[in-house]
Amino acid sequence: MVIRWTYAFIDRPAGLLGPAVRFWTAVTDTRLSEPRGERGEFATLVPTDGADPCVKVQGVGSGGGAHLDFAVEDVERFTARATGLGARLVAGHDGWAVLASPGGQLFCAVPWQGESARPGVVRGSRLDQVCLDIPPSRYDAEVAFWSGLADGWHASPGSRPEFHVVRPSAALPVRILLQRLDDERPHSAHLDLACADVDEVRAAHERLGAVVVSRGAHWTVMRDPVGGTYCLTGRDPATGGLPGRP
Repeated sequence: MVIRWTYAFIDRPAGLLGPAVRFWTAVTDTRLSEPRGERGEFATLVPTDGADPCVKVQGVGSGGGAHLDFAVEDVERFTARATGLGARLVAGHDGWAVLASPGGQLFCAVPWQGESARPGVVRGSRLDQVCLDIPPSRYDAEVAFWSGLADGWHASPGSRPEFHVVRPSAALPVRILLQRLDDERPHSAHLDLACADVDEVRAAHERLGAVVVSRGAHWTVMRDPVGGTYCLTGRDPATGGLPGRP
Protein backbone atom coordinates (compact mmCIF):
# COMPACT_ATOMS: atom_id res chain seq x y z
CA MET A 1 0.00 0.00 0.00
CA VAL A 2 1.51 3.31 -1.14
CA ILE A 3 1.18 6.28 1.22
CA ARG A 4 1.06 9.46 -0.87
CA TRP A 5 1.50 12.05 1.90
CA THR A 6 2.02 12.21 5.65
CA TYR A 7 0.71 14.64 8.26
CA ALA A 8 1.83 15.25 11.82
CA PHE A 9 -1.15 16.14 14.00
CA ILE A 10 -0.66 18.35 17.07
CA ASP A 11 -3.29 17.38 19.65
CA ARG A 12 -3.85 19.97 22.39
CA PRO A 13 -6.72 20.71 24.85
CA ALA A 14 -9.48 22.59 23.04
CA GLY A 15 -9.52 25.36 25.64
CA LEU A 16 -5.81 26.03 25.05
CA LEU A 17 -5.79 25.71 21.28
CA GLY A 18 -5.34 29.47 20.72
CA PRO A 19 -1.95 29.84 22.44
CA ALA A 20 -0.85 26.45 21.10
CA VAL A 21 -1.59 27.56 17.55
CA ARG A 22 0.23 30.88 18.03
CA PHE A 23 3.35 29.02 19.12
CA TRP A 24 3.32 26.31 16.45
CA THR A 25 2.55 28.63 13.56
CA ALA A 26 5.48 30.79 14.66
CA VAL A 27 8.01 27.95 14.85
CA THR A 28 6.88 26.36 11.57
CA ASP A 29 6.41 29.64 9.65
CA THR A 30 2.79 28.82 8.81
CA ARG A 31 -0.63 30.42 9.04
CA LEU A 32 -3.79 28.81 10.36
CA SER A 33 -6.51 27.66 7.99
CA GLU A 34 -10.20 28.10 8.65
CA PRO A 35 -11.33 25.64 11.35
CA ARG A 36 -13.18 22.46 10.40
CA GLY A 37 -15.20 19.81 12.19
CA GLU A 38 -18.45 19.78 14.10
CA ARG A 39 -16.92 21.89 16.88
CA GLY A 40 -14.28 23.66 14.83
CA GLU A 41 -11.71 21.36 16.39
CA PHE A 42 -9.51 20.81 13.31
CA ALA A 43 -7.28 23.21 11.40
CA THR A 44 -4.28 23.06 9.08
CA LEU A 45 -0.97 24.88 9.42
CA VAL A 46 -0.48 26.30 5.92
CA PRO A 47 3.14 26.99 4.89
CA THR A 48 3.92 30.55 3.83
CA ASP A 49 6.42 29.31 1.21
CA GLY A 50 3.63 27.93 -1.01
CA ALA A 51 4.40 24.28 -0.28
CA ASP A 52 1.76 21.75 0.67
CA PRO A 53 0.87 21.52 4.37
CA CYS A 54 2.02 18.57 6.46
CA VAL A 55 1.04 19.68 9.98
CA LYS A 56 -2.46 19.96 11.42
CA VAL A 57 -3.90 20.77 14.86
CA GLN A 58 -6.78 19.26 16.79
CA GLY A 59 -8.54 20.48 19.92
CA VAL A 60 -9.09 17.49 22.22
CA GLY A 61 -11.03 17.06 25.44
CA SER A 62 -8.03 16.61 27.70
CA GLY A 63 -4.37 15.73 27.61
CA GLY A 64 -2.70 16.04 24.25
CA GLY A 65 0.17 14.70 22.23
CA ALA A 66 0.47 13.84 18.56
CA HIS A 67 -0.71 11.38 15.94
CA LEU A 68 -0.17 10.59 12.28
CA ASP A 69 -2.48 10.99 9.31
CA PHE A 70 -1.71 8.99 6.16
CA ALA A 71 -3.06 10.33 2.86
CA VAL A 72 -3.81 7.46 0.47
CA GLU A 73 -5.64 6.94 -2.82
CA ASP A 74 -7.94 4.25 -1.40
CA VAL A 75 -8.85 4.63 2.28
CA GLU A 76 -10.80 1.38 2.34
CA ARG A 77 -7.88 -0.65 0.98
CA PHE A 78 -5.45 1.02 3.36
CA THR A 79 -7.74 0.29 6.29
CA ALA A 80 -7.93 -3.37 5.24
CA ARG A 81 -4.12 -3.50 5.00
CA ALA A 82 -3.72 -1.98 8.46
CA THR A 83 -6.29 -4.23 10.13
CA GLY A 84 -4.73 -7.25 8.45
CA LEU A 85 -1.48 -6.35 10.19
CA GLY A 86 -3.19 -6.15 13.57
CA ALA A 87 -4.65 -2.63 13.72
CA ARG A 88 -8.17 -1.97 14.96
CA LEU A 89 -10.76 0.20 13.26
CA VAL A 90 -11.83 2.77 15.86
CA ALA A 91 -14.24 4.83 13.77
CA GLY A 92 -15.25 4.90 10.13
CA HIS A 93 -16.27 8.26 8.69
CA ASP A 94 -17.38 9.47 5.28
CA GLY A 95 -14.17 8.99 3.30
CA TRP A 96 -11.72 8.65 6.19
CA ALA A 97 -11.03 6.37 9.13
CA VAL A 98 -9.57 6.40 12.62
CA LEU A 99 -7.49 3.34 13.52
CA ALA A 100 -5.38 2.10 16.41
CA SER A 101 -2.14 0.18 16.08
CA PRO A 102 -1.76 -3.17 17.89
CA GLY A 103 -0.31 -1.26 20.84
CA GLY A 104 -3.13 1.28 20.88
CA GLN A 105 -1.59 4.28 19.07
CA LEU A 106 -4.26 6.18 17.15
CA PHE A 107 -3.71 7.21 13.52
CA CYS A 108 -5.93 8.20 10.61
CA ALA A 109 -6.34 7.29 6.96
CA VAL A 110 -7.49 10.21 4.80
CA PRO A 111 -7.93 10.76 1.06
CA TRP A 112 -4.91 12.00 -0.87
CA GLN A 113 -5.60 15.45 -2.33
CA GLY A 114 -2.56 15.65 -4.60
CA GLU A 115 -0.11 16.95 -1.99
CA SER A 116 3.46 16.68 -3.26
CA ALA A 117 5.52 19.79 -2.39
CA ARG A 118 7.35 19.36 0.90
CA PRO A 119 7.73 22.51 3.05
CA GLY A 120 11.22 23.89 3.43
CA VAL A 121 13.51 24.26 6.42
CA VAL A 122 12.43 27.10 8.73
CA ARG A 123 15.27 29.04 10.38
CA GLY A 124 17.40 25.94 10.78
CA SER A 125 14.70 23.46 11.81
CA ARG A 126 11.95 21.31 10.36
CA LEU A 127 9.06 19.49 12.06
CA ASP A 128 9.58 16.14 10.36
CA GLN A 129 8.97 13.29 12.79
CA VAL A 130 6.34 11.78 15.07
CA CYS A 131 7.87 9.73 17.87
CA LEU A 132 5.75 6.90 19.25
CA ASP A 133 6.57 6.21 22.91
CA ILE A 134 5.89 2.51 23.48
CA PRO A 135 5.94 0.40 26.66
CA PRO A 136 8.41 -2.52 26.53
CA SER A 137 5.75 -5.25 26.38
CA ARG A 138 4.33 -3.82 23.13
CA TYR A 139 7.49 -2.63 21.44
CA ASP A 140 8.25 -5.64 19.21
CA ALA A 141 4.67 -5.81 17.95
CA GLU A 142 4.68 -2.08 17.19
CA VAL A 143 7.98 -2.29 15.32
CA ALA A 144 6.59 -5.13 13.18
CA PHE A 145 3.34 -3.28 12.51
CA TRP A 146 4.77 0.10 11.53
CA SER A 147 7.59 -1.49 9.54
CA GLY A 148 5.10 -3.41 7.41
CA LEU A 149 2.38 -0.80 6.97
CA ALA A 150 3.61 1.08 3.90
CA ASP A 151 5.23 -0.10 0.70
CA GLY A 152 8.58 1.51 -0.01
CA TRP A 153 9.30 2.72 3.52
CA HIS A 154 12.62 1.72 5.09
CA ALA A 155 12.71 0.47 8.68
CA SER A 156 15.96 0.11 10.59
CA PRO A 157 17.40 0.28 14.12
CA GLY A 158 18.07 3.80 15.34
CA SER A 159 21.13 5.36 16.90
CA ARG A 160 20.36 3.80 20.30
CA PRO A 161 18.99 0.34 21.25
CA GLU A 162 15.62 1.79 22.28
CA PHE A 163 14.99 3.44 18.90
CA HIS A 164 13.68 2.13 15.58
CA VAL A 165 13.24 4.44 12.58
CA VAL A 166 10.61 4.05 9.84
CA ARG A 167 11.53 6.34 6.95
CA PRO A 168 9.42 7.15 3.90
CA SER A 169 10.81 8.35 0.61
CA ALA A 170 12.55 11.73 0.67
CA ALA A 171 9.50 13.31 -1.00
CA LEU A 172 7.27 12.71 2.04
CA PRO A 173 7.46 15.22 4.90
CA VAL A 174 6.96 13.18 8.09
CA ARG A 175 8.64 10.01 9.26
CA ILE A 176 8.18 7.77 12.33
CA LEU A 177 10.47 7.08 15.27
CA LEU A 178 9.58 4.21 17.61
CA GLN A 179 10.94 4.62 21.14
CA ARG A 180 10.87 1.83 23.72
CA LEU A 181 10.04 3.26 27.14
CA ASP A 182 11.81 2.13 30.29
CA ASP A 183 8.60 1.11 32.05
CA GLU A 184 5.04 0.01 31.37
CA ARG A 185 3.36 3.40 31.34
CA PRO A 186 0.69 4.00 28.66
CA HIS A 187 1.72 4.62 25.06
CA SER A 188 1.92 8.19 23.84
CA ALA A 189 3.34 10.21 20.96
CA HIS A 190 5.17 13.50 20.54
CA LEU A 191 6.63 15.69 17.81
CA ASP A 192 10.31 15.91 16.88
CA LEU A 193 12.02 18.74 15.03
CA ALA A 194 15.29 18.23 13.16
CA CYS A 195 17.65 21.10 14.03
CA ALA A 196 20.89 22.24 12.48
CA ASP A 197 21.77 23.78 15.87
CA VAL A 198 19.67 22.55 18.79
CA ASP A 199 20.76 25.32 21.17
CA GLU A 200 19.97 28.05 18.66
CA VAL A 201 16.50 26.64 17.99
CA ARG A 202 15.93 26.09 21.72
CA ALA A 203 16.65 29.74 22.44
CA ALA A 204 14.23 30.84 19.71
CA HIS A 205 11.51 28.58 21.11
CA GLU A 206 12.10 29.85 24.63
CA ARG A 207 11.54 33.39 23.41
CA LEU A 208 8.13 32.20 22.19
CA GLY A 209 7.21 30.72 25.57
CA ALA A 210 8.55 27.15 25.50
CA VAL A 211 10.63 25.76 28.37
CA VAL A 212 13.33 23.09 28.61
CA VAL A 213 12.31 19.85 30.33
CA SER A 214 15.51 17.81 29.98
CA ARG A 215 18.53 17.21 27.76
CA GLY A 216 19.64 13.96 26.15
CA ALA A 217 22.55 12.74 24.06
CA HIS A 218 21.57 14.65 20.92
CA TRP A 219 18.15 16.01 21.78
CA THR A 220 16.45 18.47 24.12
CA VAL A 221 12.97 17.80 25.50
CA MET A 222 10.80 20.94 25.46
CA ARG A 223 7.35 21.91 26.73
CA ASP A 224 5.30 24.29 24.59
CA PRO A 225 3.33 27.18 26.16
CA VAL A 226 0.27 24.99 26.83
CA GLY A 227 2.17 22.04 28.32
CA GLY A 228 2.68 19.77 25.33
CA THR A 229 6.08 18.08 25.17
CA TYR A 230 8.18 17.78 22.03
CA CYS A 231 11.86 17.29 21.16
CA LEU A 232 14.52 19.30 19.38
CA THR A 233 16.91 16.76 17.85
CA GLY A 234 20.36 17.19 16.38
CA ARG A 235 19.49 15.86 12.94
CA ASP A 236 19.99 17.33 9.49
CA PRO A 237 16.80 19.28 8.67
CA ALA A 238 17.27 18.53 4.97
CA THR A 239 17.53 14.73 5.27
CA GLY A 240 16.18 13.98 8.75
CA GLY A 241 19.23 11.86 9.59
CA LEU A 242 21.89 12.22 12.23
CA PRO A 243 25.28 13.44 10.96
CA GLY A 244 26.66 10.65 8.82
CA ARG A 245 23.34 8.74 8.76
CA PRO A 246 20.34 8.91 6.37
